[in-house]
Amino acid sequence: MAGRVAGKKAFITGGAQGLGAAIGQALAAEGAKIALADINFTGAQKQAEALNAAHGAGTAFAYELDVTDEGQWIAALEAANTAIGGLSALVNNAGIAGDKGGIEQLEFAQFKRIMSVNVDSVFLGAKHAIKYLAQNQPGSIVNLSSIAGLIASWNTPAYNASKAGVWLLSKNIALYCAKKGLDIRSNSIHPTFVDTPILDPLRAMLGKDEAEAKLARQVPLGRIGRPEDIAQAALYLVSDESRFMTGAELKLDGGISAM
Repeated sequence: MAGRVAGKKAFITGGAQGLGAAIGQALAAEGAKIALADINFTGAQKQAEALNAAHGAGTAFAYELDVTDEGQWIAALEAANTAIGGLSALVNNAGIAGDKGGIEQLEFAQFKRIMSVNVDSVFLGAKHAIKYLAQNQPGSIVNLSSIAGLIASWNTPAYNASKAGVWLLSKNIALYCAKKGLDIRSNSIHPTFVDTPILDPLRAMLGKDEAEAKLARQVPLGRIGRPEDIAQAALYLVSDESRFMTGAELKLDGGISAM
């Protein structure tokens, strides 16, 4: 039986670990071909090798990509388009946190770094991927924002601003594609705390169990998210099941935004 995304060809940033790796696994399991891009090329290669072992040679390919570098974007997308025979989905997953204190304490250089990795990457990815997606319609752009892009906190100015930027940029891209008559959807996903390496600094500070318990106490469902929780949302948005969904956001926050 054909998978939910059989015939789809997805380019995923931040594919070496965490959500990017989980999204790659979910899409490959449902029939897609995958291009995993990451600044950690060795990690992306290992993920691609695992997908090829599980689903057959030619399922996945790996590319080195600094998502803030326009030249690397152009080269990686062109190479992936050739290797997997076109691109029908772009998953902008790469992102960082790292705010240290409130707005008076945060160094301007760090603010710019977080904004660049989290927002410039979405701009550059969409700018240079749309021409490939247009050749393989229907297409889908999936941007990983955060519940922190919708609900602010006092001590993460760069993360809040960058993820809010991803949210609204996703809508802009959706309207642009619709205006151009392209069957390319653009939507954002907004997770809360998820069991990925982004939580490692807090785990190092408090210990794994206490750190995760502290975060879980803030979530109405009483637990932090799993990578596969987010991967299933990305699978839906890449699939044709979401053909009438664009310019929208999926909040996967365990109920936080309902309070």
